[in-house]
Amino acid sequence: MSLRIVIDARHVKDFGIGTYIRNLVHALGRIDEQNQYFLVAGRDSLQEFAGLPENFTTANYEKSDTSVRDQIAFPLFLHQFSADVFHVPHNVVPLIMPRPFVVTVHDLSSILFEQQPGMYKNFLRYQFRRGLQRAAKVIAVSEATRRDITTLFGALAGKIRVVYNAPDPKFLEAIGVCLTSEERDAHLLYRRRLLERYQINYPFLLYAGAIRPQKNIPRLVEAFAVVRGDLEQHPIYKDLHLIIIGDEISKYPAVRRAVIKTRVENVVRFLGFVPLETLRVFYEAACAFIFPSLYEGFGLPPLEALASGVPVVASNVSSLPEVVGDAAILVNPENVFDIARGIREALTDEERKVQLILKGYEQARRFNWEKTARQVFDIYEEVARSR
Repeated sequence: MSLRIVIDARHVKDFGIGTYIRNLVHALGRIDEQNQYFLVAGRDSLQEFAGLPENFTTANYEKSDTSVRDQIAFPLFLHQFSADVFHVPHNVVPLIMPRPFVVTVHDLSSILFEQQPGMYKNFLRYQFRRGLQRAAKVIAVSEATRRDITTLFGALAGKIRVVYNAPDPKFLEAIGVCLTSEERDAHLLYRRRLLERYQINYPFLLYAGAIRPQKNIPRLVEAFAVVRGDLEQHPIYKDLHLIIIGDEISKYPAVRRAVIKTRVENVVRFLGFVPLETLRVFYEAACAFIFPSLYEGFGLPPLEALASGVPVVASNVSSLPEVVGDAAILVNPENVFDIARGIREALTDEERKVQLILKGYEQARRFNWEKTARQVFDIYEEVARSR
C-alpha cells in the first residue's frame, strides 16, 4: 500500500530553504515512483516542479505563513489529503499542525539572532519549541544543528535524525566530466562574456550568501583591506577586488560603514542575488571563496565552491568544519587578522592551493541529493509505520 505524503513547498522560491525543497522533491521523484506526494505551494511556484513523475501532484495554496490566520487556515487546508505523513521543511510549524509530521530544522538563527525584543521573540521561541515537541521526527541538517536543538530545547534527542544537505546537482555534474575541446572552448567563451558583462577584468575574492549580522561581512571587508595592503606590490593580486553576491547592501549599514572605514569603496562590489548559472561562473572564476560566518546550520555556499574547484576559506565554528572537512582553510571568524591569514594562504601558497582544490572535489562528492532523499524517505516510512 502506497503512502500519502504532503510536503509544504510554499518556500520553494526562497534562497536557502527553497534550494532544499526543490532539490529534495526532485530527488524523491528520481528514487520513488510508487508513493503519492502532494506539494502545497502557490501558483507562481509550479514551474519549480516541472518534470516530476505522475505520483507527484501540486496543490494550490496562496496564503502566507507569516499571518496569524495561517496558524489555523493552513492546518485546515491540509486535512483534505488524509496524509500518512506531513513534512514541514522549515522551522515555522503552525500551532495546530495535523499529525504525524516531520520538521526540518536548518538552523536556529531566528531564535539566536532575532533582533526584535519582547513578545514577538517569545512567540517565535514558543512556536519553535511546540513544533519540535509535537513532531514525530525532527530532521537536523548537521550534527551542529542537532546539538543546538538539544541545548536550547532539551530532551528531544530521541526524535532527531541528522540528514545532510547537498550542493545543487548542477555543481556536482561538473566534477569528473571529460569535456571535448569544443565544449571547453564554448564554456570558456561563455564565462569570458559573462564576466565582461559585469565589467570584471581583475582577480577577485568571492562571498555568496545572505548578509545578515551572523554572516560577519564587516570583518570580511576589514580582512580584505588588510590582505590588499599586504599584496599591493604582488604581480597578480595588486588589483585584487572583493565581490559579494547576496542581499542589497542598503539593508545593512554596518557593512557600508566597514567599506567606508577601510577605504575600499572602489574595490568592493555588491551584486545582489544572481541566477544559478551566473553564480557558477563566479565560483569558477574566483581566486578564493571566503565564508567567515559566525553561525551556520549547514553552510551550502562553501560546499558549492568546493564543487566548483575554488580554494575555500571558512570559519572554524558551528557546522562548517563538518561540512568542509580538511578541504578548506579554517580561520577564527572573530579575528580579522586570522581571516586575512587564511586569505593570503589561499592566494599565495601554490602547493596548498592545489591540495585544497583536489580535496574540495572529493569532499563535495560526499554529499548528494539522492542519498539525502533516501534518508528522508526512510523517516517518512518510519513515521507512517508508527502512526
